[in-house]
Amino acid sequence: MSAAVGNMSSRSVLAACVAAVALGMTASARADDMMVGKTIATQGTAKGVAACISCHGAKGEGNAAAGFPRLAGVNAAYLSEQLSRFANGERQSTIMQPFAKLLSSNGRSAVALYFSSLPPPAGIKADDSNSIRPSDAGAWIATRGRWSQGLPACAQCHGPGGIGVGATFPPLAGQPAAYIESQLHGWKKGTRPPGPMALMPVIVSKLSDTDISAVAAYYAGNAGSSGNAAPAGSKQ
Repeated sequence: MSAAVGNMSSRSVLAACVAAVALGMTASARADDMMVGKTIATQGTAKGVAACISCHGAKGEGNAAAGFPRLAGVNAAYLSEQLSRFANGERQSTIMQPFAKLLSSNGRSAVALYFSSLPPPAGIKADDSNSIRPSDAGAWIATRGRWSQGLPACAQCHGPGGIGVGATFPPLAGQPAAYIESQLHGWKKGTRPPGPMALMPVIVSKLSDTDISAVAAYYAGNAGSSGNAAPAGSKQ
């Protein structure tokens, strides 16, 4: 009996050691990917990829004036998928497509991991729908929607205050208004892929141009501002 117990204990110790080694290897690989991602983000690559921070801000905070989105704190899987979509031409951007194509799959994942690790902008506010009036169209659509028109609230997918939900629904809070507008118009014109369950083309079909501007302004103001100078051009 004691021998059996001893064997079980030995196996338990061995399993624990194997698990610890595997965990250590995973942590080491993640650290290596983080360094690769940081290098691409801050210095670019020898193959011609420009440093991401030249457009998206030193801390990935985005650029309100030029309409470049914030990347800091955005889910890594979401960012990696969007880079892949730029690389294969599903998403259109005269700036992002060439850079994404020059990056390997591992490079795209690494830079996505790096930006996801950066803190999102401070000051994201929780939705207070009780204090919002129908005349405040942007806040009303974002927090309550228009159910008489079959239009759900943005918060139902993108989370309270537009903080983002998992790898499917990106954060809206603190994104430049110009960026949000351009993406919503992209779905309206059919120039951006429809996304999960083809939800966004249906949503934007129920929004007027005035509605789009109002929602964009609401989310742009729902976090600390971002505004490093960067050249104007196509957005992510």
